[in-house]
Amino acid sequence: MLLLVLAYLGGVLTVLSPCILPVLPFVFARSDRPFLRSGLPLLIGMALMFAVVASLAAVSSQWVAQANQIGRWIALVVMAVFALALLWPALADRLLSPFQRLGARLSASADAASDAGRGGVGTSLLIGIATGLLWAPCAGPILGLILTGAALQGASVGTSGLLLAYALGAATSLALAIWIGGRVFAALKRRLGVGEWVRRGLGIAALLAVVAIAMGWDTGVLTRLSTVSTAKLEQGLLDVLPAQEPPAGGAMMRAAAITPGAPLPVEGTLPSLAGATGWLNSPPLDAQALRGKVVLVDFWTYSCINCLRAMPYVREWAERYRDHGLVVIGVHAPEFAFERNLANVQRAVKDLKVTYPVAIDNDFAIWRGFNNKYWPAHYFIDAQGRIRAHHFGEGNYAQSEQILRQLLREAGNTLPGDDAPVAMALDGVARQADMDNLKSPETYLGHARAENFASPGGQRHDQPADYTVPTTLQHNQWALAGRWTVGNEDARMEAPGGRIAFRFHARDLHLVLAPSEDGRPVRFRVRIDGQPPGAAAGGDVSADGEGRVDENRLYQLIRQSGAVQERTFEIEFLDPGVHAYAFTFG
Repeated sequence: MLLLVLAYLGGVLTVLSPCILPVLPFVFARSDRPFLRSGLPLLIGMALMFAVVASLAAVSSQWVAQANQIGRWIALVVMAVFALALLWPALADRLLSPFQRLGARLSASADAASDAGRGGVGTSLLIGIATGLLWAPCAGPILGLILTGAALQGASVGTSGLLLAYALGAATSLALAIWIGGRVFAALKRRLGVGEWVRRGLGIAALLAVVAIAMGWDTGVLTRLSTVSTAKLEQGLLDVLPAQEPPAGGAMMRAAAITPGAPLPVEGTLPSLAGATGWLNSPPLDAQALRGKVVLVDFWTYSCINCLRAMPYVREWAERYRDHGLVVIGVHAPEFAFERNLANVQRAVKDLKVTYPVAIDNDFAIWRGFNNKYWPAHYFIDAQGRIRAHHFGEGNYAQSEQILRQLLREAGNTLPGDDAPVAMALDGVARQADMDNLKSPETYLGHARAENFASPGGQRHDQPADYTVPTTLQHNQWALAGRWTVGNEDARMEAPGGRIAFRFHARDLHLVLAPSEDGRPVRFRVRIDGQPPGAAAGGDVSADGEGRVDENRLYQLIRQSGAVQERTFEIEFLDPGVHAYAFTFG
């Protein structure tokens, strides 16, 4: 219930967002008609269509995304016809005769229906459905939380309900706008006799809105023209309202501290592993066959820096306790599209020297069974198939090993004589983060989750565009230079010579990259404060800053050995086609 309230309030706040501007002309054009027969059906159609499209988009395959894009263009045509009919009903009848029922009825016929007291409900509902296809609200903290949860937890009544609550919140705000607009429109007609001019003005505004949506300005430029930021208001709601209690039952973990040596609680039972789309290093495993074994389930994905830093410990536990009753199962749940490619995962498993069983969880079936939310996440299962503890994220490795030993003892297994925790001498990407100097967050380049983007004009979604780096970058700002296409999860360089700049503060800088789609390597050159990195070069870069992208993976580009301070990183790609996904730091 709390999340439904948050989703609704987040939707209400969208009226303050610039991303609502392109749909306002279509809404105001119905404001002079009876609300129950015109405004309400329009808002219902808009809310329902947005909930359906957003639900599909959050968990979509490629064909769903393409179908949605086709639907948007059809909706744009419908709205353009509607706008022309507002401007010149007679001209629309002559020029658009094939669409007369779709166009004229969306305007003049609807007026006649309303004047005659005959509903016009279907017309308004159709306009609302088209508007719902076109509406792309700014993804503030609340909508971002809902969409991320939908993507990871899968399609469900719950996630669709949250999206519908968000859309209904927006509809509430727009209903107020319709009510106010209707009274203003009626006053202008009654007192000034300019109703026809107002109508044509709305037609012009509707045509401009069609152009804005077609050009991507609704989710690009407009988000930078806002004078009111809803993000702070939404984040305030998330911070002030009490946190949700985990749902009862299942395998949702309680974040309770564990006292060394104390009895471990029972937090659930091992969910089914049958949802795996494949297995590496092992035939398929199931919960029944694992009875009698202590099991460590490790959720990971191979481009995740936190997972890579935890991996050496997991490998060592698997080796140290393999003959003492422990089975380690890695569950590979992809974050980026390229991590769904089995060949990429197989190569990563080989390169990372992972020899224990790995379940390929491309459909997030096992992820949902555990109600998991994190990479990495460790679940500790006893010999009776009960989940007894969990750990999310990096660190606390000694405590995790002691939990394993405790569960192995409970099962009657003998243990290695040395009970000292695993001591690791780590280097490369596996070296533990310098938390005292880590002042830059994980930063995504795709428009779905991008933050702190500083190139003038903002991101242009899903279309090639020319970008420049501003003269000065503030701390944790980043920018593109050259010709790029910014997609949902990555930025793809369209011409040689493109650059990415980032003002960061951390010992290490990593960037998840992929070569061109035909697999050809992409050469790059790294600079830090305008100079070759020298001793600060990461493991994938030479001292003079040269390197190349030849695999879909995380690349370590900077590893500082001296004093850590705020610096400007730049990478220039000498060949076209590179895909850049996310910066991480350590």
